[in-house]
Amino acid sequence: MPWSRIFSGIVAITVALLATVLGGWYFTIVFAVIIFLGQNEYFGLVKAKGIAPAAKTTIVVSQVLLVICTLDGNLADAVMPVAGTFICFYLLFQPRMATIADISASILGLFYTGYLPSYWVRLRAINSTVVSNLPLEGYWPSSLTEFLQQRHSTSLPNGLTATLLTFACIWAADIGAYIIGKFFGKTPLSEISPKKTVEGAVFGVFASIIIAFAGAYYFRWPQYPITGLTLGLLIGIASLLGDLTESMLKRDAGVKDSGQLIPGHGGILDRTDSYIFTAPLVFYFVTLLLPLLV
Repeated sequence: MPWSRIFSGIVAITVALLATVLGGWYFTIVFAVIIFLGQNEYFGLVKAKGIAPAAKTTIVVSQVLLVICTLDGNLADAVMPVAGTFICFYLLFQPRMATIADISASILGLFYTGYLPSYWVRLRAINSTVVSNLPLEGYWPSSLTEFLQQRHSTSLPNGLTATLLTFACIWAADIGAYIIGKFFGKTPLSEISPKKTVEGAVFGVFASIIIAFAGAYYFRWPQYPITGLTLGLLIGIASLLGDLTESMLKRDAGVKDSGQLIPGHGGILDRTDSYIFTAPLVFYFVTLLLPLLV
């Protein structure tokens, strides 16, 4: 593996962990940058197909959505239909008559690279405001014992523990699928991504389940065998689908990578595709299912 790939991966993980622990507007700002870059790559793929989406408008309303998610997550769902309406209104009054493809690509850009990723901000914000101890609604643990000792883990914000556990499950799924697929994979999974194998995909989901089970036990979630199994299965499958979806977009656009921003890794979408579908599932898992088991 090239050193540039290893170094850029370490930097990305460090920034992600630091922003996740801090939470608040610090987390939002980092995600705003990621979404901005990811949407630019998405619209680059779209334009390669000769489509003329409302790229700038979609990017702006996606940033507004992140701000609203940070201020009041309950209002976030109202932004999607309003933003979609605004995008259609913008396209309808352009000098060049908009096509179905233009409108569809714009709305998909809003949903796929704006609305779905915004759930990370909503997930991290769960029960975080009441424990914030830094400006801009940030948080920093008083000592490492809050992380390293199980009896102190319940004092951590629910959004922080859920976000960290989700990241860990995604990383486990990606690494597990890569290693097993590379050395033991024989059965192709899909023509969309020829290098992926059934063996790798299955082990990736299994690795996600193991991490989720351990995390549910460590953070003392209710009914941890059930909640850990369910969460790991959801994240493992969702991260795989996210990867395949982005591969489908690249295949249709006729490119190998969505961009060249990250040395050794490609573009932002190439590195974050596994995260797109997971956040909404985990958010509703934590806010709707877990309270029923207490």
